[in-house]
Formats: sequence, structure tokens, C-alpha cells
Amino acid sequence: MTDKLSLATDTTNPFTSVPIEVTVCVGKARPLVRDLVALGENSVLTLDRRVDDLVELFVSDKLIARGVLEEAEGDASGQLLVRLTEVVEMQQSS
Repeated sequence: MTDKLSLATDTTNPFTSVPIEVTVCVGKARPLVRDLVALGENSVLTLDRRVDDLVELFVSDKLIARGVLEEAEGDASGQLLVRLTEVVEMQQSS
């Protein structure tokens, strides 16, 4: 953990300032093409997860964490948040 903390707080390392995109996956659907092209406003697409299931966080195609969706309070009310419940162990390349 000390190595992660030192990397995160190292202001001399230019890579720590590079933004990355994290994708939060709430579920997947596998409709038939005929069902997909029939979708319109107010259509419903059923996902493979339940409302209380964990969401998954990805960087590119790598799973990095899991968590639960929450709603922010106060000035950010209505903003969607993810509270991490599990951080996936990263395997280092040789």
C-alpha cells in the first residue's frame, strides 16, 4: 500500500497527472437485432443485473474495482457516485 500511496502523491512524476477514463458497467443486454431496431422512446431494455448488484469499474478492458451506486448529497445532489467495495488485484506484466 505504501508504494501506491507514494505514487499517488509523487508530484514529480508526470504520469500521475495524466487523466484516464473509467467506465462503470451497470449491466449488459443481448437483444436480437430485430428487437434492437424496434427500440424507441420509452422502450425498456432488460439488463443481466439487479438494482442492488455491484457495478464494475473498467479501465480499457481491465476490471479494476467493484462498487455500489449512490447519489451525492448537498450541493452535488443528484450526482451519481460509485462507492468502491472491492479493488481488484492488478497482475504486473513481466
